[in-house]
Order: sequence, then C-alpha cells, then structure tokens
Amino acid sequence: MPPTTPQPPGPAGHAPAGQGQGQGQGHGTEAVGPVTSRATPVPEPVTPDAPAALKRPLLTQEWLDLSFVHWALDPDAVAPLLPAGTVPDVYEGRTYVGLVAFRMHRVGWLRSPGVPYLGSFPETNVRLYSVDAHGRRGVVFRSMDASRLLPVLMGRIAFRLPYVWSRMAVRHRGDLVGYTSTRRLPGPRGAHSRLVVRRGEPIAEPSGLEHFLTARWGMHNAFFGDTGFLPNAHPRWPLHRAELVRCEENLLAAAGLPGGLGEPVSVLYSPGVPVALGRPARPAGIPTP
Repeated sequence: MPPTTPQPPGPAGHAPAGQGQGQGQGHGTEAVGPVTSRATPVPEPVTPDAPAALKRPLLTQEWLDLSFVHWALDPDAVAPLLPAGTVPDVYEGRTYVGLVAFRMHRVGWLRSPGVPYLGSFPETNVRLYSVDAHGRRGVVFRSMDASRLLPVLMGRIAFRLPYVWSRMAVRHRGDLVGYTSTRRLPGPRGAHSRLVVRRGEPIAEPSGLEHFLTARWGMHNAFFGDTGFLPNAHPRWPLHRAELVRCEENLLAAAGLPGGLGEPVSVLYSPGVPVALGRPARPAGIPTP
C-alpha cells in the first residue's frame, strides 16, 4: 500500500482499535488550519454523531429527501482528483464515489432565519472521500449541481466550490423519489442525471460501510489558496434501505471519474436533517471573521 494511503478500517461492521462505529468524519474544532503535510494520516474514529457542536455557525440549512448512491473504486484512481494535503479515505481497502441527490432547504447566514425561496432548491453532488494529515475525515466535492443561480454564484465566489447551474426537479410518487438534473452553466453542457429511488424500511443499526459513507463531518476544499477543512454538525442520520429503480447519468464522467464502475454497492435514503456549517480557516489557522 502506498505510504500516503491511510490504513482502512477493520472487517465490515468492525472498526479498528480505538475507532467507534458510526456515521462521522471526526473533527473536534470549529475552524482549523491548512492541510499541508504529506505525512501518512491516521484517520480519526468514525462516529455516528457530530464530534463537536458548532457554537458560531457560518451557515444553517436543511438537507431533505436525500438519496445516497455509491460505487467502489481503487484509491489510486481518485488520488489525483483530491486537493493537496489529502489522500483517499478507505474502507476495507476501497474508496468510494457518491452521487447524492437531495433538496436544500432554507439556507441562512449565521443564526438568521433561512431564506425560503433563494435558499431552497434541488441539488445533486458528486463527492469523494478524503482524509488529511491531521486525520480529519471529510468529503471532496467534484461537482455540485443546483437550480438557483444566486446560490451557485455565491458558492463559487465565496467558497471556491464547484457549483454549477442546472435545471432540476425532485418529485415524489408513493414510495418513489425521482431526481432530474440537466446542466446549464458553466458546463459541460449535456451533463445530466436521472435517478429514481424506492424508499424502504428504516435502518435500526447501519453497517460500518453505511456509517463511513454518510456521516462525514466536514469537507476539504481550497480556501484562501490552501487546502482547509470546513466542518459541519447535524443530528444522527435517519437512514432507510433503498432500491435504485433508475439511474441514467454522466455526472461522474464529467467530474473526471473513470467509467466501468458497474452496479452501485450502496443505495440509501434519508428524510433529512438540519445542518450547521462552521467557518473555514485562513492558511495561518485563523478563522474567517
């Protein structure tokens, strides 16, 4: 195993010594310094609950009607797609790419009430799983399709996130949830996804892999010219079994992922959670105002 690849957790449903089972990407502070070390990271424990409350959230929002669709990948295939200072986070020697479709609801700044129209919109993300030299587990977004132009512009300008403006919809019919997305700007034009998921029974005890894929307590991204970590906190995920009824998409290819991934290894649904996002750090480790 290459020296920059973190050691995977233990057998399915079991974590290595000192690691709890749960849905978390560990992070214990609200704002943290840049990620620059190339030392082999020792991942923090996966926990089902946020490791720390965010006392001064930068943003509040709700993530609703989520479908998580995941494929397994070789870590070497995604390592070049991650920001400097991070390596693929792995479970049993494999890493994952997720296609996550949901409704963003009432995004608000600081502790202000969420905005009902501009702050509410469908979103579909392509995300990878990362760990940095401090052991913080996170996600890296390769693309973020959203249907409101103003939030797209704010996300690109203020946070350097790969938001793109798309024509999107989320529809319910009985136990079916459908998500459609067709990219507008900045492209590539023609990038699209059509997902239909059948919601199943609630999951009383998620597996180790299900925890690993869903409880990620922050994201790695280039903030202020360096790779930093933006934490989030929310209640434990209410997860449901789900069946992928339809999947027509080329968002993964547009995001630089290899083809030929086969059938997804995990399909989950959640009615959603309220979320708080903390402040990213400047390169010196000083939180933004």
